[in-house]
Amino acid sequence: MGQSEKFRELVDEIKTAMLITQAENGKLAGRPMGTAEIDSEGNIWFFTNEFSQKVAEISQDNKVLLSYASPSKNSYISVNGIASLVDDKAKIKALWNPMLKAWFPEGLDDPKLLLIKVDPQEAEYWDSSSSKIVLGLKMIKAIFKGEAYNDEGEHGKLTV
Repeated sequence: MGQSEKFRELVDEIKTAMLITQAENGKLAGRPMGTAEIDSEGNIWFFTNEFSQKVAEISQDNKVLLSYASPSKNSYISVNGIASLVDDKAKIKALWNPMLKAWFPEGLDDPKLLLIKVDPQEAEYWDSSSSKIVLGLKMIKAIFKGEAYNDEGEHGKLTV
């Protein structure tokens, strides 16, 4: 499996990311975001409200961090990227999901509807296919042997 396929597989499996931006006061701000799509170029797309705080923060500093985590599957991804705000009605329509009406009651005609596109610059992942029982036993073994637990499973940096 190539790097882009590994990246796509992990993100598709987890779906929800914490999108971290830098606020005006210099503090970091995070919020959960549902991934709408990873396109053929590796860009990650999200729906948002044009008047949200995250849009204001991206307008000031477009460097973002996406953090995906699935503790139940022992899969984690960290993505540094460059965000851009996209008001493209054709792309919005192509990515639209009826569940989004919970946030955008007017549907595709909602004037607040906007997309965030994140162009990944670098990504890192941790993926352990071992079950929690196997991982727990390995940790207990390390404790009793007085050794550090260092079996993180598969770990690597991805060129996206």
